[in-house]
Amino acid sequence: MEWRDEGLVIGARRHGESSVILELMTKAHGRHLGLVRGGAGRALRAVLQPGNQVDAVWRARLDQQLGVYKIEPLQSRAARLIEHDHALHGVSLLCALLRLLPERDPNQYLFEMGRLVADQLDSADHAPVLLARFEIAMLGALGFGLDLDACVLTGRRDDLAFVSPKSGRAVSREAGEPWRDRLLPFPAFLRESEYEKPELSELVAAFRLSGHFLDRDVFAPRGIQMPSARNSYLRAVMARAG
Repeated sequence: MEWRDEGLVIGARRHGESSVILELMTKAHGRHLGLVRGGAGRALRAVLQPGNQVDAVWRARLDQQLGVYKIEPLQSRAARLIEHDHALHGVSLLCALLRLLPERDPNQYLFEMGRLVADQLDSADHAPVLLARFEIAMLGALGFGLDLDACVLTGRRDDLAFVSPKSGRAVSREAGEPWRDRLLPFPAFLRESEYEKPELSELVAAFRLSGHFLDRDVFAPRGIQMPSARNSYLRAVMARAG
């Protein structure tokens, strides 16, 4: 068995004296692990940092085996990201989210979206918007997609301002006003392809929205905590904005 693919590095752990087990989010093969011989050495250590883009050849005798990766660098982002606290927390959060995906289940949309997020992580203006949208996309990929196209009460598709914390469905401003204290705000930048730079309050609301459903539907049922990098990232973004 052999294939070649492009991958985003989302994790690596030491295996034996000189090898590592590398975890990639690949374009055509989903989240996929493989052994990298010599991966703990100086030559490859910098290549296998989270957030980097690599060309990967995977080989195994049988498809169900761990297999072995041969890795070549395509794009090194780690050196750039290490210069900013918010970028380091952001790449940790991105990788933690991608590790939630089922292994070997292709999802080219999330691969492309993850690559876009990784490219922008050192931007305190663009990265939070992309990460908030990425969390919403992750919910959909994991089977807990939100219904944000029309108001659950009226069917209206305009002026959507809230999301029900129970059903995950959108609510228009007029219909939701009497219950606004019980609803989650639905920031405009999450529903518009073009947007002006959102206010800090809108970013906070967006992460509150995605965080509510990630915690309830994804992390809590698995008996695990929300990644600590998420709170660290939000604190870093708010500190820069403040």
